[in-house]
Amino acid sequence: MYKQIHHVSLEVKKLKRARAFYEKVLKFEVCPDRPDFDFEGIWYTLGNTQLHLIVNPSFSPEDQPTLNSRSAHFAVRVESIDELISMLEKAGCTYLDKPASKTGWHQVFVQDPDGNIIEFNA
Repeated sequence: MYKQIHHVSLEVKKLKRARAFYEKVLKFEVCPDRPDFDFEGIWYTLGNTQLHLIVNPSFSPEDQPTLNSRSAHFAVRVESIDELISMLEKAGCTYLDKPASKTGWHQVFVQDPDGNIIEFNA
């Protein structure tokens, strides 16, 4: 019955700031299929899945948790965790590195400028 997760949606406060992070730091590719909604946002293609950023002017990034691996997050499988870490370090991003996770995967957690947590693993 279920095929896959189609998309994950995150709230952001400032689209320009979010786009700088997702496009310049993480190198996510913009999905051109986003309809002309009556609210700001952007979609990204991640393999067979999409990430939808939706601008919510009343969103409070201050209410987001501090960077940790137990708070709500979504995970992206990467081909090279070393390449990801290099990109994060080059951009001056703080990240949580768990190379010996009990999952058996090397996990890296990072927060976007609005405090949303993303796990990368390989």
